[in-house]
Amino acid sequence: MSEFKIDVKLKQVIQNNMTFTYTIRTALRSLRTNKSRSFLTILGIVIGISSIILISSLGAGAQNLILDQIQGLGSKTIVLRPGKEPEGPSDVAQIFSDSIKLQDLNAVMRKSNVPHADNIVPVVFGAATASYGSETYSVTIFGVSESIQEIFDMEVTEGVFLTDDDVRGKSSVAVLGATVKEELFGDEEVIGKRVRVRNQAFRIVGVLPKKGQSLINFDKAFLIPYTTAQEYVFGYKYLSEIIIEADSDTTIDQTVADITATMRESHRITDPEEDDFYIETQADLAKSLGTITDVLTLFLSSVAGISLFVAGIGIMNIMLVSVTERTREIGLRKALGATEKNILQQFLYEAVVLTATGGVIGIMLGITFSFLISVILSQALNVAWNFSFPIGATIIGLIMSAFVGLVFGLYPARKAAQKSPIEALRYE
Repeated sequence: MSEFKIDVKLKQVIQNNMTFTYTIRTALRSLRTNKSRSFLTILGIVIGISSIILISSLGAGAQNLILDQIQGLGSKTIVLRPGKEPEGPSDVAQIFSDSIKLQDLNAVMRKSNVPHADNIVPVVFGAATASYGSETYSVTIFGVSESIQEIFDMEVTEGVFLTDDDVRGKSSVAVLGATVKEELFGDEEVIGKRVRVRNQAFRIVGVLPKKGQSLINFDKAFLIPYTTAQEYVFGYKYLSEIIIEADSDTTIDQTVADITATMRESHRITDPEEDDFYIETQADLAKSLGTITDVLTLFLSSVAGISLFVAGIGIMNIMLVSVTERTREIGLRKALGATEKNILQQFLYEAVVLTATGGVIGIMLGITFSFLISVILSQALNVAWNFSFPIGATIIGLIMSAFVGLVFGLYPARKAAQKSPIEALRYE
């Protein structure tokens, strides 16, 4: 008796496997019969999945590039900026605040106030046009001091860097970024020659090496003493920002606290809500920019996801047409013993196979395009834009494509399964 039960169960398993295999083969045969329709049906899935993969990969690449650039600025770097900390697009005007003045710089530079500050660089910056002979070029003026060389690890390839004597004497001397030198002088020798900026002649004393695109593009920089920038170029006494380098990674928080206390005392601020300055560390900057890129990637992926919804509706429409066209086939299969479950499975498998195929193709295209675009961006922008393989997006893409087929294929499959065999055979 027990052997009989085992034989019956084994027979059922074999029968179920044969039914599943036959249903899959029937579904594939039907899709091959209508190749053009099948291709057009999965096109929307391909576009949607490849877009999500592409956006996710490029978003991760951009985030990695930004984080690398931030780390290149030094983990111990702290930036003191004027105005209240921006919390939205409406606060952009804060960057033009004049709340940081020379008295604040002197207060921060006192060792008794900020004992863990290793290097302090006042910065004044703005855009201008530099000219030499008949050549002109738009540059970014950086009014700085000699200490910036240590913070950003600057070494001139020609001449010398700015000195503290240049700052004290408000000297009209400049160090050029590599791109500025190429645009104005080409292959000429530049040391000792004069470039005019806002009717002021600057003697070139040094040239920086080419570093490529970064958060601070020193290739297009025109570095001059900050005192000269205030007096002769911009005509104001306040500072755009102050860059402070802590003496250790472990003293960053203490240094931030010391700078905050010093600025509040200098500005006679007792209520923190009234702060007219804000401080940003590299960790803060990395977190902020990382959040921005994550939100942007999620938004663009959501937009791309809409195409998957549209593609799902297209699949439902095509499957309903297919059910109508194959009414007699459905009736014949039911007359030969096929159950509603068999018919439901066949049409559902067809929808899932369509979308899963589109998902696989979309993933391969998305990864291929992501890699090619990463290479192109690296060459075009001269940055280390590395290809990032989006494992999470790839898994989500496969799941989403199968899910779309399951959801949007269910209704047409049920319509097919519920057809009466007699009425189906009479259908013309």
